[in-house]
Amino acid sequence: MSVRFEDELSRRGILVYTCVGTSMLPMLRQKRDLVVLKPPAGRLRKHDVALYRDGNGKYILHRVIKASPSGYMFRGDNNRTGESGIRDDQIIGVLTAFIRDGREIQVTYVRYRLYVRLWCGLFPLRAALLRCAAMPDRLKRRWKRFHERRSRDKNRKNI
Repeated sequence: MSVRFEDELSRRGILVYTCVGTSMLPMLRQKRDLVVLKPPAGRLRKHDVALYRDGNGKYILHRVIKASPSGYMFRGDNNRTGESGIRDDQIIGVLTAFIRDGREIQVTYVRYRLYVRLWCGLFPLRAALLRCAAMPDRLKRRWKRFHERRSRDKNRKNI
């Protein structure tokens, strides 16, 4: 029987678990870093990292990109797109620290806060660079599809 994160947080007041997935790279490394979460104390703020359940019931740990009275927009540090419309009742816990190589890094540390400002502030540049890096693959796929269609059309004409 698996324990739900919500139950563990309400019972102990803290949740520590191993990070799974790559959406929060480079801050959190999959199956190597531990995250420390506590129940939310009020509304989340921009740049908070929170664990929530999406509309399909899946657990997601992402960063708040925008907070409004109607809900939140979240995005993983390693993602180009976000998820909006997340409500307060979907929030399970808020990141207070993470543990990397046995060292605890609190979200209140100056170095962490600097990382967040730089990483989030440079998002438009990072997104543009990722699009440019993906362009050769996109062009290659388009070229291949073009030639496949062209060859199919030639074969149809020959029949």
